[in-house]
Amino acid sequence: MAKGKVYLVGSGPGDPELLTIKAKRLIESAEVILYDQLPGDEILHMLPSSAERIDVGKYAGNHKLSQWQINELLVKRAKEGKVVVRLKGGDPYLFGRGGEEAQVLVSEGIEVEVVPGITSAIAVPAYAGIPVTHRDYASMVTFITGHEDPTKGETGLDWELLARFEGTLVILMGVSMLERNVKELVKHGKSIDTPVAVIERGTRPDQRVTVGTLADIVGLCKQRKVKAPAITVIGDVVKLHHELIRN
Repeated sequence: MAKGKVYLVGSGPGDPELLTIKAKRLIESAEVILYDQLPGDEILHMLPSSAERIDVGKYAGNHKLSQWQINELLVKRAKEGKVVVRLKGGDPYLFGRGGEEAQVLVSEGIEVEVVPGITSAIAVPAYAGIPVTHRDYASMVTFITGHEDPTKGETGLDWELLARFEGTLVILMGVSMLERNVKELVKHGKSIDTPVAVIERGTRPDQRVTVGTLADIVGLCKQRKVKAPAITVIGDVVKLHHELIRN
């Protein structure tokens, strides 16, 4: 039997209108769709009943499938000759483990195609009135994962370098590590007056933004019971939130 094909599809940050035309076409024509919770309910409700839909989500305290099991399932369905969509939030290659899945598929001789998605690292701040770069505030931006590989033993993040970075810092998936991240930046010399925004459920109808500084953002987030999924933006561009978003 001829091998099938796997599409690693980025679904964007959550607003279904930010789904690309190609992503929508592939979802509608897929025979198998492996998904998690990150695309959001509105996009997940669009999944066709004609496809085999498999929830492989890694929820807090409840990992339905491990990454190696997801990899095995992708390989198995493709070798059955199926057209498979691996649906991911944001972009498959930005902290989405899409690169690892692609490596496995290629090593098994399976055709794989990546369909980039609008990354939440840029879109979510934009929806909150925060451009990640601005000529008056930041000419550089760096993206940081809030969930490093726990098997590495030590962090791959250079907090001393990040504290000295004069551009915008965008931290994805970092709600549970917010207090640690703030402490590391301040410990290595970042001003406690640096503006910070934490954006929950970005681009979705129930988006919520909490704005403060490195001095008070942890307390504000505890007070407001901030929960994942959320993105943290650190830097002077956060000052534009109140100017560009008028409630």
